[in-house]
Amino acid sequence: MPPKRKKADNTAMRELKRAVKEGAPKSLYLFHGEEAFLRDDCLALLKKALLPPGLEEFNLHTARGAECSVDWIEQAVDCLPMMSERTLVVVTDFDLFSQGEKGRDRLLSILSALPDYCCLVFVYDLLPYKADGRSKLSALLKKMGAVVEFQRQEQGELAGWICRQFQKAGKSIDAMDAGYLVFLCGDLMHDLASEIGKIAAYAAHDRVTRADIDAVASPKVGAVVFRMTDALAAKDFDKAASVLADLLHSQESPVMILSVMGKYFRQLYTARLFRDARRSREEYAGLWNMNGYYMEQQAGRLLDAAGRFSLPWCRYAVRRCAETDILLKNSYGREGEVLTGLLMELASGRRVAE
Repeated sequence: MPPKRKKADNTAMRELKRAVKEGAPKSLYLFHGEEAFLRDDCLALLKKALLPPGLEEFNLHTARGAECSVDWIEQAVDCLPMMSERTLVVVTDFDLFSQGEKGRDRLLSILSALPDYCCLVFVYDLLPYKADGRSKLSALLKKMGAVVEFQRQEQGELAGWICRQFQKAGKSIDAMDAGYLVFLCGDLMHDLASEIGKIAAYAAHDRVTRADIDAVASPKVGAVVFRMTDALAAKDFDKAASVLADLLHSQESPVMILSVMGKYFRQLYTARLFRDARRSREEYAGLWNMNGYYMEQQAGRLLDAAGRFSLPWCRYAVRRCAETDILLKNSYGREGEVLTGLLMELASGRRVAE
């Protein structure tokens, strides 16, 4: 069974925004998580709330990675504000938990006694956040409610956000087409914001259509591979081969292409099992954590596609993808040839499996 993606918990982010709105941000925050768009949005809110216009240079102190040290942090938080009530210190990609025992003890002392005028924000951008739950430093961060994780958002929330972004650009889009945009371009808001800007500029009418999206959006590899495997399921082998050739020409990672192919055929296999057991589309969508557009369109398409293949063939396709994964990792320089061979084998393997 595929892993369930945990539901996005926006509690800490909402509390941060509420504190900013009330003019009372905390003295300490730690930002991490996949959704950089939300993180940058909250950081911008803090800057706007804490830094008087024109005085940012005097009251904003920033450092990144190797530029930073415990000494620098101590000096930055001690800087008094100039013609402002607060200062903002932003430290990016500084690993709090790898400073050695002495460094962690100093950090613990600094963070425990932050002056009221200072707001210190640790941002994990390129550096992954790995908290040491046994350390006093981690316990302090938890006690102060400082950790804010910016998670990928649920599709329902994304669809509403996409509609609002188009409205700001003077356009409108229906919820199903917003879901299609997520399917095509992924669910990271940073990427979607860029695509929304392109589509809004391209669309000739107030209402954005599926054709507008297809004309200018840059699909993620998963969506393109879905087209390829969908064509294979529809027995359109020429189209499937053409899509694979385009993918390889675009320098997409062969490992990534095979990974998505493998997922598709696992979904197809389970769809065939659900059809044979006369289980509902909603139950199948729940198995793969599909909702919104995915449940209404993708789950239905997979269940329909599964009806065109036997259970032995679906099992055969899953097995061959797994075996090809091993072969691919030992075929440096021949990855495209290996993937093309797999596609041809799947196209003709119907007779073998059935």
